[in-house]
Amino acid sequence: MKKFIAMLLFGTMCISTLAGCGNADKAKAEESDWAYIQDEGEMKVGMTLFAPMNYYDDDNNFVGFDTELANAVGEKLGVKVNFIEINWDSKEIELNSKNIDCIWNGMCITEERKQNMSISDPYLYNTQAMVMKADREEEIMKSVDGLTITAEQGSTGEGKIDGSIEDDDTVVVSAKEYFANANYVPSDSMAKALMEVKSGTADVAVVDSVCALAMVGPETDYADMVVNMDNQFGQQEYGIAFRKGSDITEKVNEAIAALYEEGKVDEIASKYGLSDALVK
Repeated sequence: MKKFIAMLLFGTMCISTLAGCGNADKAKAEESDWAYIQDEGEMKVGMTLFAPMNYYDDDNNFVGFDTELANAVGEKLGVKVNFIEINWDSKEIELNSKNIDCIWNGMCITEERKQNMSISDPYLYNTQAMVMKADREEEIMKSVDGLTITAEQGSTGEGKIDGSIEDDDTVVVSAKEYFANANYVPSDSMAKALMEVKSGTADVAVVDSVCALAMVGPETDYADMVVNMDNQFGQQEYGIAFRKGSDITEKVNEAIAALYEEGKVDEIASKYGLSDALVK
C-alpha cells in the first residue's frame, strides 16, 4: 500500500513538473517579440506623417526614408511591415498594448526613452530647428519673449522647451531658457506645428531639423517660411523603439547592418537627401 501511494505521488509530481515546464516554455514564447511577430505574420510600425520619414507623395504613394528602410528590414527578416498612424504623445501606450510593435518615425533617443523601451542602434543625426515666416525672421531672432511657440506634443522639441529633456554637452543655447518668456502651445504633429505658423496662430514651430529642411522652403507648401538653426539646441540621434527587453531589437540592428554592407541604406538616404545625416 505504501509503495502504491509513493508511486502515485511520484507520478503526480512528474505530471506537475511537466505541466510546469510546459507553462514555462509557453511563458517564454509569449515573452519573445520575435515569436509573436512571426505568429502574427507582420510587424506593426507606429508612425506619424512627415517628410522625409513617412509621407504620401504627389501621386499618393506612401514613401519616405523610414518607410523604405523599414520595408527593406522587413524583407530581410521575412515579415510583412504594416504602417499604422498613431498619436505621437501616446506612442509608448500604443507600443506596450501591442497595437504596434515598434516606433519607427524619426524618434530621438533620450535617457528616459532608453529606460522605458528597447531602442535600436542610432541611424540618423538630428537637431531642433526654429521655423518661422521668412519676413519675420530678423524680428523673431532678436527676441521670442511674448511670442507663441509650438511643437509636437510628446516630441523632443517639446521636451527641450519644457526642460523634461535635459541639456547635454552638445547644447550651445538652452531651449528651456531661450523660450522661458514665450507662450508654449502644443500641436498634434510636426506637420500641424508648421501649419500653425503658416496660418499665423503660432509665431515659431520647434521641430526636427530633418523634418524642417525637407518640408520648408522654395517649391514646398511652406515657401514663405524659413528654417533657422543658429541657436544649436543640441544634437540628437534617431533610433527605433521596441518594447522593453524585446528580442527583435537586435534582429533589426543586424538587418540594418547588413543593408549598410549592401549599400542599400546609403541608396535610400541619397534618395531623400539624408546622406550627410547617416550615423555610420
